[in-house]
Amino acid sequence: MLRAPDSAAEGPDTPGVPLDLHAPGDRAVFQPGLPPVPARPIMGLRSINGLHAAMLVLPVDALMLLTPALWVPQHGRAFVALAGVGLMMLTGGGRYRAKLHVSVLDELPTILARLLTAAAAVATAFALWNPGEPITPFLGASVWSLGLVVLGRVVTTQAILIARRRRLVTHRTILVGGGALAAEIAMLLQRHPRYGLAVAGFVDDGCSPAASAVIPHLGRIDDLDLAVAANDADVVLVTDGDFSEVELLEVVRLPDCADVDLLVVPRLHPFHTQTGGADHVGAVPVMRVRSPALRGLYWTLKRVVDIAVSATALLMLAPVLAACAAAVRWEGGPGVLFRQERVGRGGRTFQCLKFRSMRPTTPSESATQWNIATDARIGWVGRVLRRTSLDELPQFVNVLRGDMTLVGPRPERPHFVEQFSRQYFRYEHRHRVPAGLTGLAQVSGLRGDTPIADRARFDNYYIENWSLWLDLKVVLRTVGEMIFARGR
Repeated sequence: MLRAPDSAAEGPDTPGVPLDLHAPGDRAVFQPGLPPVPARPIMGLRSINGLHAAMLVLPVDALMLLTPALWVPQHGRAFVALAGVGLMMLTGGGRYRAKLHVSVLDELPTILARLLTAAAAVATAFALWNPGEPITPFLGASVWSLGLVVLGRVVTTQAILIARRRRLVTHRTILVGGGALAAEIAMLLQRHPRYGLAVAGFVDDGCSPAASAVIPHLGRIDDLDLAVAANDADVVLVTDGDFSEVELLEVVRLPDCADVDLLVVPRLHPFHTQTGGADHVGAVPVMRVRSPALRGLYWTLKRVVDIAVSATALLMLAPVLAACAAAVRWEGGPGVLFRQERVGRGGRTFQCLKFRSMRPTTPSESATQWNIATDARIGWVGRVLRRTSLDELPQFVNVLRGDMTLVGPRPERPHFVEQFSRQYFRYEHRHRVPAGLTGLAQVSGLRGDTPIADRARFDNYYIENWSLWLDLKVVLRTVGEMIFARGR
């Protein structure tokens, strides 16, 4: 498993592919005749010919957790459950990632705490499910599981370190910034292959960056995606230099940079970093910036939840929907549902459904007029529907059809999307995910006539930090908003 492809035999100081900064056009282009340097994995066995770190570390962890079942076979199912829960807790429910500085002693408190929690949870469930069967044998044997996992981590950690030191495992890395700190980190990574990073070069807007004496200058900040693609890099490490952080935020979310591991040296790095996710290169702390989890198993599960919840809600709320429709018909006449073009994921438009809460307007006014809760055309029925958010219930149909999701940025009309995208920083980034029936901005008080810039910040924060647990929190807060009628 630790064998590497032939191209991985070269050292980490192989120059990266430079950029021709004097080429015509708006962006720099790569000099012809300089082929990209072959990719090499980093982050400890994260990618060797398509293999991942989890394929080495997690099977060993699972084997160690299951081994005590050999001498207490009557609790075999409990140990299978322990292996499942334990692995989930060890990975935090996500993909396993080996640190730059791998050390069993550093990870020992976390490993023991999470496995003890897993053992306690499984033991409690076992006791409740089998009240007449003693749990003591399982608890005693689970202590062996903890010790065996630690022993397994010693073995896998040494395997990772040996592979890195022999340069069988490295990942091509692009540094952002060319200052003194960037030069120091580049030299550290060249001297110490145990970190598994092979620096291809750096990007910086400065004229005379210090890192030029150590590694190649690959271009400006807006060339980062080109440098990543040409060098087949899968790690970007942000250091110090002369560049715009706003521009960096834009370029690291481009398609060529979407799948890289983004690492950042804290600006005040001499201070202690109080976080469980801290790592370091030499004595320089390094933080991992999580990429938005917008695909994969958990995103598929989000869609499954959308379908199940929206279908169930439409069935259970059928009487409420009928009552709302009757009230709207009584107050404003025919045309109970209001259909309006809104912008969803990827900028695609769809017909958003709502109960009509005001007298009909012209199509032009509907598409371009910013209506607020104090509009004189809103009757008392419409006001109640808006206040309680009942006017949004037909959007469960949009969720069921896939136009929307339960939790996400609220959709806006194309006219305002175009306007706001020009006026507000990163507004268009809201469309990386489907529009939502409810959202973090809305449960945080940003509904109706509230600042668009604040909404965009909350929506992008939600996307960058998305998790199923965050969705659940937003849903629970939405229920509270509806119960206490804190709507528009």
